[in-house]
Amino acid sequence: MLTPKTPDARRVRAQLTRRRILDAAMELFSEHGYEATTIASIAREAGVAVQTVYFSFGNKQRLLKNLISLHLPCDDNAGGGASYAGVAEALAVDDPCAQLRHLVRVTRAINEQAAPLLEVLRNAAVTEEDGGDMWQTNKEQRRLVQRQFVHALADEGLLPDGLGPERAVDICYALLGPELYHLLASEREWTQEQWEDWVYAGLCRHLIRGGDRPGG
Repeated sequence: MLTPKTPDARRVRAQLTRRRILDAAMELFSEHGYEATTIASIAREAGVAVQTVYFSFGNKQRLLKNLISLHLPCDDNAGGGASYAGVAEALAVDDPCAQLRHLVRVTRAINEQAAPLLEVLRNAAVTEEDGGDMWQTNKEQRRLVQRQFVHALADEGLLPDGLGPERAVDICYALLGPELYHLLASEREWTQEQWEDWVYAGLCRHLIRGGDRPGG
């Protein structure tokens, strides 16, 4: 006689199924692109029925949103207060170049985990209105975090003469962005250390008066 599954066992099984679907979607989105990936192909990759995918997530847009919640540290509901892990710790460091080193390391950790997803999201924004909204939110949240560091430098009078805060944020946004990371770390096969050192040196050189310092 079969023993009925307990509610906890059913919940664990459902969670494992959702994770298989998310992992399959991440792999297929990254390999084939968002638009070309179908719910049916995700179901095949996850080893579940198509209806299971629809029941668990509803559609591709919701699948993408769930992947963002799983892999990215930004929160759509943060109300402008989104933060990356380690930001407060980095801002508490006295040395300005050390602050930037912390920022680059935090961003590197995020990019290592989420760069494929961010590339999917960037491409989805071209074809799907919902993807565009999510991509715009991600961009705004990244600038929000970077602006905290720039304002800390500006408050100390450390920005080079003639460099305004918004232009400084633009420099951070370009050097730390997932687009440049994807180009160098994925397409050009830079190591993580090479990317981190190059971006750190660039931030010190451009954002701190007399900060042309590759070490630290």
